[in-house]
Amino acid sequence: MRRLVNKDWAIIFSGFFFLFSVSLSRADIDQARLDAIAEDMQSRIVEERLSGAVLMIAQDGELQMNKTFGHQNVEDQVPMAMDTIFRIFSMTKPITGTALMILHDEGKFQLSDPVSKYIPELADVKVFTESDAAGNMLTEAANHEMTVQELMTHTGGIMYVPPLSSGPVAQAMIAAGIMRPDISLAEQIDSLGALPLGYQPGSQWEYSYSVDVQGYLVEVLSGQTFDDFLEQRIFEPLGMIDTGFFVPADKAHRFARQYNQAATGGLTRTDTGQFLIKPKFFSGGGGLTSTASDYMKFALMHLNKGELNGTRILSEDAIAIMRSNLLPEGIDNIANIYPGNVFGVDFAVVSDSAAFNGAPVGTHWWWGIAGSWFWVDPVQNIVFIGMIQNDNVFYSIQTHAAMRELLYN
Repeated sequence: MRRLVNKDWAIIFSGFFFLFSVSLSRADIDQARLDAIAEDMQSRIVEERLSGAVLMIAQDGELQMNKTFGHQNVEDQVPMAMDTIFRIFSMTKPITGTALMILHDEGKFQLSDPVSKYIPELADVKVFTESDAAGNMLTEAANHEMTVQELMTHTGGIMYVPPLSSGPVAQAMIAAGIMRPDISLAEQIDSLGALPLGYQPGSQWEYSYSVDVQGYLVEVLSGQTFDDFLEQRIFEPLGMIDTGFFVPADKAHRFARQYNQAATGGLTRTDTGQFLIKPKFFSGGGGLTSTASDYMKFALMHLNKGELNGTRILSEDAIAIMRSNLLPEGIDNIANIYPGNVFGVDFAVVSDSAAFNGAPVGTHWWWGIAGSWFWVDPVQNIVFIGMIQNDNVFYSIQTHAAMRELLYN
């Protein structure tokens, strides 16, 4: 078994992997597969499709790959580093779900509870049906109150703001200031309660603002601000020292720039000053920045059924719930761009291995809109973390699929 040899990694983790074990099986991932993954990623950098990347792969608690590619800052030729900080956007969502399930372990709520039991602003919300000739939204009564389980699985009727959702409800969310960084969670919930749902609760899967509502639910149930809860109950116990809702000034030199492929070839920088100052809105759906090594700790805790290095974050029962298919009856899959997947608590869960590049059934995963992605494979005890900063969504999805294909096929 290959042991830790990279000094940077050893410093960051301080012997972390030596203390961690999830299985009696100790077989390494075949080196040829790891080499193919590295070669594939390097080719994307050379072709200037991506600026840089950090890839980390662990199996059975043992590091199989920790490798940097390209640059975190193309203009100044600053190389990507193991401690580079990334906008992880929707990779925030599984962390938010974990926070809420900590409170579930404490008996603060049941999955079948109506959300309005804890957030009265969302009681008696109507459901959009159509727009009249004047453009007004027409509504009907909800056939039942949205449950916490529906909130956790994007099936409660809540939409996202454009471009992730479209139509009158999504446009009304923008007009109401939903997802503005200068408007607090509580203020946004007030605005959300005045708008209709996009569809009847439990009738479809629609990627949504629901996870930001989950963040507010954490505040209500815990009596803490969302950022403080995450720091005290997840980040600090796991040693996630570089994860937060903004990058402080003394770490800004480690913050990766974001790029898109230019029409004329090469890369165009697209990031702004966002994430460099503390926001008023702590977005549970997409507000965190992190490093590959921090997120590896979080993912390994999930692989190890809620515990890492003697620190328990979640019960094994909570982990089982999060990895289960929680979609309502009659909803057999999620979006078409994710074939062979159902949904748990803020994770997609593989239900058809062949449809998803051979990732084993039960693999749970998600990604962020700037391309960062991860998966937790409890069958072969693999965690894969990929960090990139790329605006081309479909190229990112293609990259993720290529990595699964190289690892499993």
